[in-house]
Amino acid sequence: PQAPSTRNDIRDCSADPPYLPPTATNTTAHLAMLRGIIQTHGVHAYIVPSTDAHMSEYISKRDARLGWLTGFTGSAGTAVVTQDKAALWTDSRYWTQAEREMDCNWELQRTTSIESIGMWILKAVPAQGNVSLDPFLFSIDTWNSYSQALHGSGRTLLPLETNLVDQAWGDQRPLPSSSKIYSLPAEFTGRSWQEKVAGIRQRMDQHVRRPTAVLLSGLEETAWLFNLRGDDIPYNPVFYSYTLLTNTTISLFVEESRLSVAARESLRSGCPGPLCVELQEYGQVSTHLRGYTQGNVTVWLGTEYTTYGLYAIIPQEKLLKESYSPVMMAKAVKNAHEQEMLRAAHVRDAVAIIQYLLWLEKTVPQGQVDEFSGAQHINAFRWAQEHSRGPSFQSISASG
Repeated sequence: PQAPSTRNDIRDCSADPPYLPPTATNTTAHLAMLRGIIQTHGVHAYIVPSTDAHMSEYISKRDARLGWLTGFTGSAGTAVVTQDKAALWTDSRYWTQAEREMDCNWELQRTTSIESIGMWILKAVPAQGNVSLDPFLFSIDTWNSYSQALHGSGRTLLPLETNLVDQAWGDQRPLPSSSKIYSLPAEFTGRSWQEKVAGIRQRMDQHVRRPTAVLLSGLEETAWLFNLRGDDIPYNPVFYSYTLLTNTTISLFVEESRLSVAARESLRSGCPGPLCVELQEYGQVSTHLRGYTQGNVTVWLGTEYTTYGLYAIIPQEKLLKESYSPVMMAKAVKNAHEQEMLRAAHVRDAVAIIQYLLWLEKTVPQGQVDEFSGAQHINAFRWAQEHSRGPSFQSISASG
């Protein structure tokens, strides 16, 4: 038997009564709500990932389903809930954090392999049981891996288009962002969005399969293509959107009311015609794609950022899939002007860092600085620089 834990900042579920640190979240009510909903859908296990519908590395508060359900706020993890069990899988960066944030309703699995999740599900779910997930929150590869893990076991992988966590969360779920989506001035981009669209259409023409459309799901793809920016996700200048670009039409799926006047005018400047951007409701992308793929078409997409939900709408013979879309590939090659802007941004950031190091040298000996005030200070130096839109991630500040 292990010696009792001397650490009081992590949970101890073997103690009687179990010990929970003050940082742990009570998840009993949330789990009970979800289990009720799972039961009405005839589901035996429900899988909850940490991503959003665009396979973003970082997500908005509205998409933090895993955090709401488990209390765990790390950036990577997967939860599985059955009627009598609940488990979270995450990697070694987050084991201590999970032990601090979760209550004893949850088992912590110290791995992230889908094989391990599959094994756990096979033990927890009876043969002929249904294992369910929201297909619009899983990549094509991840879906295939789950399918493989359950193959031949008698369990069915059942996609459910209503998200059961969202149902349980109800009106407590944070609202979608309502901040403005703005145009990035030409002085930063070096190319107009019309030139970028022409370049992508040229790639479509030159491809041996002659695709008739490109589907964009990654948030940075649409932002880059139209020279637009937003702040729907902290530290990331993107906004929720999809794009379907064909040889003759452009459909942008976005909350239209959020576009600034200048952004809307820029997008509509080519109307009518092949450079006219048709604005569609964000939530209409599936319906629109279903309609479009009825015709004699080929849709080109990048599998890294497209969810299984959208992928499954397109008939296989009408699909051209590569790891990355042509927009992601074009975006990766910076033009001379973008290179110049990148260098200038790094110089401005270097100035902020030097100011900070100088401030630290003067202030640390006085014993007045801690890690938190240090992080606040470097943020202030960065904000003071021209063109600053804030840091690209929360400052990681440590000493000792």
